Amino acid sequence: MISLIIGIVVSLAVTVIGTPLLINLVHRLHYGQYIRQDGPKSHLVKRGTPTMGGVIINLAIVLGWVASATYRFIFYHTAPSWSAILVLFAMVSMGFLGFIDDFAKVRKKQNLGLSVRAKFLGQFIFATIYAVLSLIVPTKSGYPSAQAGMAFIEKPFFSFDFAGRFVAIIIFVVWVNFLMAAWTNAVNLNDGLDGLASGSSMIAFVGYAIIAFWESYHIKGGAHLGFTYAVSDPLDLSIIAVCAATACFGFLWYNTKPATIFMGDTGSLALGGLFAALSISTHTEFLAIIMGGLFVIEAMSDVIQVGYFKMTHKRVFKMAPIHHHFELMGWPESKVVVRFWMVEFMFVLIGMVVFYGDWVARSGLVG
Repeated sequence: MISLIIGIVVSLAVTVIGTPLLINLVHRLHYGQYIRQDGPKSHLVKRGTPTMGGVIINLAIVLGWVASATYRFIFYHTAPSWSAILVLFAMVSMGFLGFIDDFAKVRKKQNLGLSVRAKFLGQFIFATIYAVLSLIVPTKSGYPSAQAGMAFIEKPFFSFDFAGRFVAIIIFVVWVNFLMAAWTNAVNLNDGLDGLASGSSMIAFVGYAIIAFWESYHIKGGAHLGFTYAVSDPLDLSIIAVCAATACFGFLWYNTKPATIFMGDTGSLALGGLFAALSISTHTEFLAIIMGGLFVIEAMSDVIQVGYFKMTHKRVFKMAPIHHHFELMGWPESKVVVRFWMVEFMFVLIGMVVFYGDWVARSGLVG
């Protein structure tokens, strides 16, 4: 529990202290946000607002976990886990890709950064490295950081090992690439209003912190009764999720309307990559669809809008992603943000109920 508290305190301190410093630096460098011209006209006043706030979010999460890991190493001689390192690699690598995209935007002085091809190639390289290492790197728990299959909760309902280990790794690489692309783009689409992505992500990571913490208390081979999980180092994963939630909480102080800084792709791609990696490492890839329900809605609204327009040249929504639709209906930005937070909270609550219900059922506690 102390290690969790240390992670929270350090992540919060880094975010609260570091964000104003970053705002001043970005102001001096004139690295302001460029607003999409086809977006709501009310957003044009945000032009020039400092961006790349995701740098602090990434730093806060990493330093929070490092501080916690250092405490556990000094007092309990517990070495940092490969599972945590790989999850952080997924986050930082996607954040690095987002930073390049943000930097390209401010250098070009327009809302277009990396090309689609360049971004896809970067995601493919980093996601593939994460996928392969998560299957082959040995862990102290004896369980791999990920499993070659698709799981709703813990045990795969479809294993990739049916065709042999080598083919299973290839299929898993494709699967991880899909998850990384899906979640990074979903969180990126969600990042369109002041405080929307940071607040929604905070809620989602709180949910995953609880899930990973529960798995750590019911780890296979442990002393607790009931169903146990063959997950590698879930306590470390819980600490990372807590640090992520705390970093988003601290960043929200500066990111809420009117935002004095945006997280940019540096933050949204990193948080999306972290969310995907946590779902893979906790063996809850399909439960994540519920836990990140708001992100799914945002992404699907964009897919529906584009697909329907290509077929009929008509629009389903006034503008996509769907948060812009409600803005154009006359909802104030702050109302859209708070209500979308409430929607994400409900999804996380439902996801946790499903997760706990699954544990109760598998533990044989249902009368």
